[in-house]
Formats: sequence, C-alpha cells, structure tokens
Amino acid sequence: MSDGFGKGCHLHLIDGSAFIFRAYHALPPLTRKSDGLPIGAVAGFCNMIDRFVEANRGPDAPTHVAVIFDYSGKSFRNEIYDLYKANRPPAPEDLVPQFPLTRRATEAFNIACKEIEGYEADDIIATLACQAREAGGRVTIISSDKDLMQLVGGGVEMLDAMKNKRIDRDGVVEKFGVGPERVVDVQALAGDSVDNVPGAPGIGIKTAALLINEYGDLETLLDRAEEIKQPKRRQTLIEMRDQIELSKRLVQLDCNTPLDCTLDDLEVRDPDPETLLSFLTEMEFRTLSKRVADRMGVEAPVIAEPTAAAEADKPDAITFDHGKYECVRDVAALQAWIDKAHDKGWIAVDTETTGLDEMVADLVGVCLCVEAGEAAYVPLTHRKGSDDGLFGDNELAEGQLPLDLALDMLKPLLEDDSVLKIFQNAKYDCKIFARYGIEVGPIDDTMLLSYALHAGQHGHGMDALSERYLDHVPISIKTLLGTGKSAITFDRVPIDEAVKYAAEDADITLRLWQKFKPRLHAEKVTTVYETLERPLSPVLAQMERHGIKVDRDTLSRMSNAFAQKMAGLEAEIHELAGRSFNVGSPKQLGEILFDEMALEGGKKGKTGAYATGADVLEDLAAQGHGLPARVLDWRQLSKLKSTYTDALQDHINAETGRVHTSYVQTGANTGRLASTDPNLQNIPVRTEEGRRIREAFVAEEGKLLVSLDYSQVELRILAHIAGIDALKQAFRDGHDIHAMTASEMFDTPMDEMTPELRRRAKAINFGVIYGISGFGLARNLRIPRADAQAFIDRYFERFPGIRTYMDDTKAFAKEHLFVETLFGRRIHMPEINAKGPRAGFAQRAAINAPIQGTAADIIRRAMIRMPDAINGLPAKMLLQVHDELVFEVDEDSVDSVIEVARDVMQGAADPAVHLDVPLIVDAGRGKNWAEAH
Repeated sequence: MSDGFGKGCHLHLIDGSAFIFRAYHALPPLTRKSDGLPIGAVAGFCNMIDRFVEANRGPDAPTHVAVIFDYSGKSFRNEIYDLYKANRPPAPEDLVPQFPLTRRATEAFNIACKEIEGYEADDIIATLACQAREAGGRVTIISSDKDLMQLVGGGVEMLDAMKNKRIDRDGVVEKFGVGPERVVDVQALAGDSVDNVPGAPGIGIKTAALLINEYGDLETLLDRAEEIKQPKRRQTLIEMRDQIELSKRLVQLDCNTPLDCTLDDLEVRDPDPETLLSFLTEMEFRTLSKRVADRMGVEAPVIAEPTAAAEADKPDAITFDHGKYECVRDVAALQAWIDKAHDKGWIAVDTETTGLDEMVADLVGVCLCVEAGEAAYVPLTHRKGSDDGLFGDNELAEGQLPLDLALDMLKPLLEDDSVLKIFQNAKYDCKIFARYGIEVGPIDDTMLLSYALHAGQHGHGMDALSERYLDHVPISIKTLLGTGKSAITFDRVPIDEAVKYAAEDADITLRLWQKFKPRLHAEKVTTVYETLERPLSPVLAQMERHGIKVDRDTLSRMSNAFAQKMAGLEAEIHELAGRSFNVGSPKQLGEILFDEMALEGGKKGKTGAYATGADVLEDLAAQGHGLPARVLDWRQLSKLKSTYTDALQDHINAETGRVHTSYVQTGANTGRLASTDPNLQNIPVRTEEGRRIREAFVAEEGKLLVSLDYSQVELRILAHIAGIDALKQAFRDGHDIHAMTASEMFDTPMDEMTPELRRRAKAINFGVIYGISGFGLARNLRIPRADAQAFIDRYFERFPGIRTYMDDTKAFAKEHLFVETLFGRRIHMPEINAKGPRAGFAQRAAINAPIQGTAADIIRRAMIRMPDAINGLPAKMLLQVHDELVFEVDEDSVDSVIEVARDVMQGAADPAVHLDVPLIVDAGRGKNWAEAH
C-alpha cells in the first residue's frame, strides 16, 4: 500500500461509457451460446480493459485507476433544462442488458468502478481529476470526449485510446481555438446538438472562439455585446443572453460531485485469478479466458459447448442475394407464386403501404417468399413521378397488376386453411387485408415466436431480429422514403428500388420462422405461443378495427373547463404568493416557497435552484401549506389537458368518429399488453378530474358500454402461488381482504376495524407485490420510515409464505436467468445477477413477474375465448385495460352479455391451471365509460 495519493502518483480515469459504446458499434452482434444473452459489447469491453492492463505495466504505469460510468436516468442538468439530451435516442435494446455486465467485468478485473445517481460520468471524472491535481499528482483521462477537454492542464492530459493520441493544451487549442480554461465559454456559445444544449443560434465553434479570444471571456462578451459590429450577431447575443448563460451551466463540469471514495481507494490492485476467470467463464469468453489464464500461470477453465437449442440461435449462414428477387408484373408470374405456396403449404407474406395507421393506410404492394433467398414483390399502386423529380400527379406507374385483379387472385390463397401464412407482426398486415375484404388465416408470426422464446432478452422488431439471428442488416426504409418534411410515401418509391427492400422483408420473415418455430418445443414454450400469443393477434385486430366512440364536444368542453380552472388556480396561487409569477417555472416557484415564504424543507440542487418536484410539494401540502397544494392541483390539470382532452381529439378517425388504439402484444416482458396511438391504458382514474376523461368515451345510440374488471386478481394469484392459507380462505369466503390483513397484522378484531388500519393494510398488500421498501411505504402512508419497515416486517411474520416465495423466486431466477408464470410463459431476467443499484430493481421485477404475468395470461385466455362466447349476441369487445375489458352492447342485451362474459373471465384459468382461490369479476354499465366503470 502507498502512503496516500500525492506527488509522484499517476491516476488513470477511464471513460467506461465510451468504452461500452465503442465496443458495441465496433463488433458484430454476439450472444452467449448457452442462453442467447447479448454479450458483444461486454466482450469488446473486456478486451479493451485487458489491453489497458497489459499496456500499463512498467515504470510509467499508473498508481491509481478507476473506470467511470454514467448512471442510468436523468442528471442534475435536467433540473436546469428539462430538454437536456432530450433528442438522444434510447440505447439499443440488445445493449441495455449488457450495461450491468460491464460493471461486473470491471470489478472482476479488480479495478475501481464508479457511478453516482444524478451525475454524469464526466462530473465524476472532473471531481477526481481536480482532487488529484490539487494533491500534486498526474492524471490521464482515457477518453476522446470533447467535454472533458476543459480539465486539461496542470498535470491533467487526455488519451484517445482508439487513436493512441494524447491531448494536451495544444490539442485543446487545435480543437476549440481557445485554451482549456475557456472551452466552456466556446461551448456555451456554440451549443451542442448531441446533448441538446441550445447555445446561441447561428454561432459555431470558430465564431465562438474568435469572440472569446477578442473579449477575453463569456461574461465580458455578453456585457459588451452592443459593441459587436455585425447586426445579426449583436442581436443574437443580446436577445439570447439567458439561453447562453443556461448553456454554460449545462456544459460546465461539476468538480464537487459527492463521492463515496477517496483517491487512495483507487490504488491499482492485481486481479484475483479465480474471480476474473469465473466471470470470463460465465460469459463464455474462451479466447480471453485462455489468454488471461496463461498470463497468470493458472489452468484455463473449461467452457462447456453450447446445447443444441443454443446452436440453433447461431446466425444464419445464408447470404442475401437481392439480385434473385423477382418483380411480379403479370398474372402468369403471380399464379406461379401462388402455386409454389400451395405446393409448400406455407408462404411468408408482407405488405407495403402508404403509412403506419392501418385504419387509413392504402395497400401499395405485396411481398411473397416460399424459399429462403427466393422472394418476390407484387407492386400494385405505385405512382408516377414528374420529370423534374417531384411528384405532381396520382397516375399509376406502368408495369403493375390491377389492384382488384391481384387481390382476387391472392384472396383464396390468403384465406386457404391448408396454407400457413407467415408474417412479422401479422396484426398489421391482416388489418390491411381486412380493409380489402380478405380475412387472412391461418397465420404464424415471427414477432410473437420471438416473444414467446425471448421475452426480456431483447426487442422483437424485424430489423433487430435479423441482425441478431441472421447476421444481416436489412435495407433501411429511410433510404427509400427519406426523412423529415421531404419524406415520401411508399407509393412514390420507384418500383425497381422498392423490389429489393420489399422482397427482402418477406425473405427475412421466412428465415426467422425457420429458425424460431423448431425452438418452441425445445424451449418448452409451444403452449405459450399456441394458446396465448398466436390466437390473440386476430382478436386484438378485430378490437382495434371496432375502435371506441369518443365525443369531441365533451373533450372540448373539458379542455375549456380545465383551462378556466387552471386560470382560477393561478389567481389563487398568485394571491397566496403575494405576487404574480410563472406557475410552470420550477425555479420561480422554489424562490417563492423557500426564499420569500421561508417554508422549511427547501433543498437546492447543483444548479442553485430549489427542488420543487411532486414529492416536495406533497410534503409541504401535508403540513397544511395552501400554495404547494394548489400548485399540485394546477400541474395535474395541465397534464390532463395537454395529454388527454387536447391530444385525444387528434386521434378521432374522421370516417368512423371513433378512436382506434393499437395494442402492442410484445410491449411488456410479463405478457401485459401496451396501448399506443393513443395510449388508452394510462388514463388516470385516481382523481375526480382524471376519471372524468372517461366520460368522453361513449356508446352509440341504443347501446351501452359494459365494463368487466377482475377484482384484486394479482393478490389472488399471490395467495395461490405463495400458498398463503389465510389469504386463500379469505378470498374463498368473500371477505374484505384488506380488513382481514389489517386484523391479522394489528391484532384487531374485524368489527373494530378502523379505516386508517385498513388503508395501511391495503398499501402493504399491493406494495408487497411490487417489492415495496420501507422508504416507499413510508412515503405512501406518510409515516416514519421505521414504522413503515416495522409494518413490512410484521407482514412477513404473519404471512411467512410470501417471504419464502420471494426468496425461492429470486434463487430460481439467479440460477436459470428467467422466471415463469403459472401458464409456462418465460420472462428472462438477464440482469438478475447484476450488482449495484440495478440489483434491487431486477430482483423486484423477478418477484413480481410471475404474478403480473399470470394475471396477464389469464385475461389473454379470456379475450381469446370471448369472440366465440358472445357470438350471436349484439356485443363487441372494444378495449382491454390490464384487468378490465370494455364492451359495446345493445341496451336490451346487457344482462345476457355480462353473464356470458363474466363466466368466461372467471373460468379463464381452467383447465390449464386450477387456482386455489376464486376469480371474481365486477361488472358495470353506462352510456359512457365513466358510468360503466
């Protein structure tokens, strides 16, 4: 051990996030052979760290080293500017599960690994670099990130490891035109499109450097902006001063980030051979394991060969020869493809359309494939373009079959029960065909096959699946349509260019089907796919086509009422504050609450502004302060108005007068459906104003809306899975489950139960399902954390089966990397063995997934059976909102429909699973959804 960090010490700070993304983009996709876990970025990261270790031996080796990572989530800069980094796309789906693995890799190499919630990696690097410089040591920052160049100098330099290029003061001047001490000034003016730092419009790096060099620093420049000779530049600097100063606060690194370590904690340590090789073996890195073992003088571990199932996930070796794709332009050619499909007994099909909304998009062409590598495109409604390249008319391009003729030929094939139709996201294509009078069936869906096999491991879009399982990057649609305002629709794409893209879609779909379909049996998920996924798709398609009627006038009246109420609240808030201010400004609100009104509890963030989030305002409101309570009311109304009463009006279909949401069957790992365009599953129901939104969802004349909702279904499933006899008996006897829980926990007879005790028991009942902590329960109940933790501890004492279930489930997940629902659905948990902040989240997800997933499977089974059950009744199933189904029914048939639908829902688990508790369904009816719920 050294005597402490000081003169003669050399600290290396590695930008871990940069290493990860460089590894991810530099290497082809790679999955762990045993289970398909994506590990390509981890492999690259480990090799980079290993090379770093080997390259830094000898007299000039670092004495201290740390790898610094970005913490997932927002940083304090989002408090300054809520649009900071808003235009950054989310991380690739297959990269997300690799983040915790790179942290584990760093620890396996015995290198300090740091990330801090609320701060970016650059801030941690800045703080450590400044501390090391002040202590008299040297610092090398291993990164090419330009934002870190403000730290260079005084013993701090950067190293671009990819280019093996060192960046000193001269390198910073070469990049920015100024020295490191003025980098933030230049960045504040130039802005940063990547991080969405606004800067000064029209001023780039070169101009910014000229201005800073002329005036010395940013503050002087802004104070003397009126001296600028160029009128536009002068006006920009004067008018945009606030934005420029905001930008400087965004780009300035925080050298006082709160750390949980000292420089001494970062001293270089040799890796433990057993720990490092154990991790590399777990990742199945054969080459690296052998190299490390040889270097350490130990025996290389034996890594088992992959199973047959894992071998099936190897990338397809077949190449994609777009020259073999056929453009079908006449009857004889189309008939030949139809004959091939009948001979084979299957055909992969895809549609090309004018848009993504199946209710209004028009069919442009049909893609077909019966053999991998042999595919065809049937263009139908491509349009001619004008001579100057602009599209000036709607005349059909030449060399296409007439739409009606082609569909007449395809209809018998698409509806033939003896030929399997294979799609990627079949629901979309089947809805398109349905608009032309074709009811497609039977179907297989590669998206749903992937979901049944790989839920939780990665996304299930065609491009992602093609790259992962076929080692092929599909042609991007953007290369044909363009982007932004100049984008065209597919019917404007020249046919010759469309053929390669369109036929490739069908080719990829068939290859994915050939790879996935045999895996169902091997992975024991055939039943999941055949009974839960495949039959649900056409049911959802039918529901989406029905849509639900929405009264525009009701929404408009609500918007006006909300606006008026918001104005009234603003006046009340201003009166309570003693002056006018922008209620929507967190900064101004914080100054009112904590500076002018001197309320207790004000905490400033790194920006110097007070925190005024909902939790802060709720705490103040609970203390009896009126102004924060009114601000909470104002924010709630603002959210309802912008997200629902205003936005929903744009989603009303002009032809049907109804809103047609789209259900995403693969939207959640647990089997829960997601709703998009618009999201009808997120309409708030906990407040009176939120519940009023449902008043706009109405039944047609002579009909009623009927709502059937499972009662406490997840608690019932928990009682069954965990074997809690007291809970099971209470459900069988029809008791008030929350009162019963309170009686058990607080030793209070049922006839002496108070509303407060029942409320606490209810919070614990539902909280336990989601792994609530003492802190979370304390906030929910507004009680001390110690009391909340005591409640949770007592709960587990009274219902020990729940703790056993939790422990057993976590242990199973850690061993198998997945959990299962009662119906056999596998939810993969690639992060379950992670360390650090993500560990708790992954474990809570593992505990909840079998419960939530089983509930999702039950309502799936009910929905699949429902069309046959209500066939012949004047009723249509319109919506699913988690545990609730909504129907539109003739007024005189409501009782009959409720009876039939309730029987289906209450018996949905049978015969696959016999539950030890009854499923109970509550029913309601009304002219609108609010009345029915």
